Amino acid sequence: MLFNSIEFALFLPIVFILYWFVMNKNLRLQNLFIVLVSYVFYGWWDWRFLSLIIFSSIVDFILGQRMEDSQKERTRKGLLWISLCVNLGLLGVFKYYDFFVSEFITAFGGDASRSTLNIILPVGISFYTFQTLSYTIDIYRKDMKAVRDWAVFFAYVSFFPQLVAGPIERATRLVPQFKKPRVFEYDKAADGMRQILWGLFKKVVIADNCAALVERIFSNYETMGTGTLILGAVLFAFQIYGDFSGYSDIAIGTARLFGFDLMRNFAYPYFARDIAEFWRRWHISLSTWFRDYLYIPLGGSRVDTKFKLVRNTFAIFIVSGFWHGANWTFLFWGFLHAMYFLPSLLRGKNRKNLNIVAENRALPNVKELAQMLWTFSIVTIAWIFFRAETITDAFGYIGRMFTELEFDAEIYRKHIFLLFGIGVLLLIEWAQRRKQHGLQFHSDTRVPQPVRAVAYVMTALAIILFTSGEETGFIYFQF
Repeated sequence: MLFNSIEFALFLPIVFILYWFVMNKNLRLQNLFIVLVSYVFYGWWDWRFLSLIIFSSIVDFILGQRMEDSQKERTRKGLLWISLCVNLGLLGVFKYYDFFVSEFITAFGGDASRSTLNIILPVGISFYTFQTLSYTIDIYRKDMKAVRDWAVFFAYVSFFPQLVAGPIERATRLVPQFKKPRVFEYDKAADGMRQILWGLFKKVVIADNCAALVERIFSNYETMGTGTLILGAVLFAFQIYGDFSGYSDIAIGTARLFGFDLMRNFAYPYFARDIAEFWRRWHISLSTWFRDYLYIPLGGSRVDTKFKLVRNTFAIFIVSGFWHGANWTFLFWGFLHAMYFLPSLLRGKNRKNLNIVAENRALPNVKELAQMLWTFSIVTIAWIFFRAETITDAFGYIGRMFTELEFDAEIYRKHIFLLFGIGVLLLIEWAQRRKQHGLQFHSDTRVPQPVRAVAYVMTALAIILFTSGEETGFIYFQF
């Protein structure tokens, strides 16, 4: 079920009413209800793949308890390995089997089509797999106790707002919220609605309207010149940002309607002044997951040789690229970001921009503006590899950007409203860069109530007027 669909527009208020007016007297009943509606939400896409979520939940629910109950380190480690093998095994079969088999057979001149399984990739499998893995790893590390109530654990794994595209929540943070009684808070729910509205604006007005032009430019890049190719790359940067951060905003806002706080997943990443800051602001739940469960266990930056520091950096970025999909383009995208990141890390300057840009000023200074433009430019170059079908196409696209020096002003004029919309997005997010989302100014006394009301109405009108008319999926559903 898509957040931007008629089905979800009917589903959400029905679930909200039943949750607060029928189930609110009984915590366990609320949790069971969340499990049920989450399975309906996911099964709306393809009910057969519910078996994977249920199987993964059962396995880790049992293993977590046995791991905690065991006093033997060898047994605990063995149970952790079972969890890793089961979860990563399922992920490997459904997401990577065809890729590895086809690449291996093709390398030896065979016909890969006869050996691949052509398996449909279950929506959200990368997200809920990492979520259950964090649970068993944290129990092994003794960072948390095993969950004994299956309704709590199954609700944690399947919680519908963030089930298919995150944020990837840790059990240490979300499970306690399922264990304690939840009381309806008007202010929290109202702000959740505002965040949903802002997420829909980014998805429907920005991302969906960028998508068609991006597809046309990337599919025909061989015939286009510099101006059009730059436009295509920049629009894809805003398409993927509007699409994914828009999903996260809707997910976080929806969770707040039910009394839950999900972790922030995006913090205005295109205002980053260097690549390290970008990664502290982009897909935060995944980057921190890899930091805590891969980078730090490898030694992180506290290693005794530069070689190990470089190794750890490339490991986290390349694995992150491969997490996104079984294609060499994603691996190269991760490799490229590792190359971007390495210089500041080796010079010890990867933690220098920890404050908000122009924190006490209305506008950035010249240095900050130059840093933001440079960071956005190299991130956008990397996005070309992320978007291209093959690495060859990506290099061909970039090559024409710098050699076919043509500027088609007409394509910019034809899409002036889209560019204006992106400008509005940037202006609002710049003004709100100290807040959690673009419409979070209900408590700001500097903004009069009538102005706030107009902002909400204008945002809603933009969503209605500039919708593409089609229910378009979210890019990260394929990951």
